[in-house]
Amino acid sequence: MIDYLTHYYSIDKKPFQSLSALPDEEAIKIMEKLCDDTPYGERFKNPLQYLKDRKDTEQWVREAFIAKGGEPKAAFPIPMVLGSSKWIVDVAPDREKGREIRIPLSVFTERDVSFTYPDSMISRWFGRDKPADYYQADLHGIVFTRSEILAIVEKKGMPEENWATKLPKHLAPYIEAQVWNHELLCRYAASL
Repeated sequence: MIDYLTHYYSIDKKPFQSLSALPDEEAIKIMEKLCDDTPYGERFKNPLQYLKDRKDTEQWVREAFIAKGGEPKAAFPIPMVLGSSKWIVDVAPDREKGREIRIPLSVFTERDVSFTYPDSMISRWFGRDKPADYYQADLHGIVFTRSEILAIVEKKGMPEENWATKLPKHLAPYIEAQVWNHELLCRYAASL
């Protein structure tokens, strides 16, 4: 059973950062610098639209999580991955600068972290538009609690290993975790 979350970051940046924590103008400047034709950077080609979609998605996840008993302490989540993701490592633009922090899942309560498959923005998009080639009604457009996602993983395994994900290669196939209690991350950031 997978019992940890992973946060991926670049060695030249602090971990546990989010564009949502920044004023829009600053976030847009960062996205303009990160924009390229890789699976990582292509999402920033229209930074205004990306920022709007991201904030709308975070609000959708937050509301759905609260409806399931979640108690977000922050206005926006810090995204992580359930287990690990070979896809993230492979598409990282500066792989030699890539670092990861693994945190035991036991650090978080059922009320601290929500989950989507795949990335929350893709899950919301698929749940809304239901693209015939990719949509899976039991996985997309749904915000899961820890116990719900772990039950799926126990039954199906991990998506990058066992699932017939049906996703095109440029879309992330991992299970995203949204950490809503940032205080729990502070001690891991402080130990670097």
